[in-house]
Amino acid sequence: MSYLLGVVLFALAILISVSLHEAGHMLTAKAFGMKVTRYFVGFGPTLWSFRRGETEYGIKGIPLGGFCKIVGMTPQDDDVEPGDEKRAMWRYPVWKRTIVMSAGSITHFALALVALWIIAVSVGLPNPKFPTTEAGYRAEPAVIAPVSCVTVDKVRACQPGDPASPAEKAQLSEGDRITAVNGKPVSTWGDMLDVVRATPPGTVTVTYLRDGTSQDARVDLAAVQRPPLGDPEGATSPVSALGVVLSPTTPTRVEYGPVAAFGATADFTGNMAVQTAKAMQRIPQKVPALWDAITGGERDVDTPISVVGASRLGGEAVENNAWLVFFMLFVSLNFFIGVFNLLPLLPLDGGHIAIAWFERARSWLYARIGRADPGRVDYLKLMPFTYAVILIGGAFTLLTVTADVINPITLFSR
Repeated sequence: MSYLLGVVLFALAILISVSLHEAGHMLTAKAFGMKVTRYFVGFGPTLWSFRRGETEYGIKGIPLGGFCKIVGMTPQDDDVEPGDEKRAMWRYPVWKRTIVMSAGSITHFALALVALWIIAVSVGLPNPKFPTTEAGYRAEPAVIAPVSCVTVDKVRACQPGDPASPAEKAQLSEGDRITAVNGKPVSTWGDMLDVVRATPPGTVTVTYLRDGTSQDARVDLAAVQRPPLGDPEGATSPVSALGVVLSPTTPTRVEYGPVAAFGATADFTGNMAVQTAKAMQRIPQKVPALWDAITGGERDVDTPISVVGASRLGGEAVENNAWLVFFMLFVSLNFFIGVFNLLPLLPLDGGHIAIAWFERARSWLYARIGRADPGRVDYLKLMPFTYAVILIGGAFTLLTVTADVINPITLFSR
């Protein structure tokens, strides 16, 4: 029941976001004097509507997005009534049209930023100093957490028959800080790995700090096969293992005060922008992986997801009481939609913005070289390219939705 509730809540959050996107277009267009004739939530048959002034507001039967109708978006539109010619959108200065067309994405960015600020002051944002690279982990203090076993041949989940962890057998505990192995001092996780691997298997003395007190333990190091450190795909060789994992002392999250949260939100958003750009560049490479997931292969967690997949993840988050995951999904999705809509491709908002500035630049150039203004771009000539974008986008959406139904990404064991 909680899973279904989470799915519905996340789908509703997406619908509200998209509705606010369209409201951003409508409100800025009205502010500049453009004529907006319709604003609807959803598509398909009209369930309910009312008219206020020159605009009809309402709800459609299919709750998948929304739209607003601004009169005269292009010179080729035939929806301009007599007397409204000056209010046609295409006749307005390019900067005003840019604001109107970008208002949808700005709304998504605003939703993401507000949510991030609230998260920063309530539960905290991911700590930028938390180690995320091999070098970062190696520099952490050698604070350990024993595992239940050691795997002899390769790193994998424990299986029946795997030998018990030497550290656990020696009653080392999570939070113990290793300071020496057989008298060789270690200060970082990297130091400890190097010393343990270089020590022959068998009984050694491990010195550690527990509650500020130095203690010794006799530990029988296990003989295992491992690839070189930093090269998980490299050839394995015999080394020793203590049977522990790093227990980072750097906190994973940092809470901020109301003022400091603005800077932290800005920093996190900048990093999210970089990651979003990288993710969008990888999309063509992930199409084969999506097809493989549909045809029976394992789903790559790095493959794109649709609104269906995002809603399912939202359901999982609520089912596991992981509301932070729920809201971070909301932030990520809004940021991605905001960026995606600004791509310079029709029929996206970014395509209209790109054409408006192309017209402005071309008019400026022709005026400088003494030639007549070539006028507005003929959108009808761009229809084949627009249809191609719609076709490719539709096919990709169908692919992701199918993968999210047949072989979805999961964050928690269900």
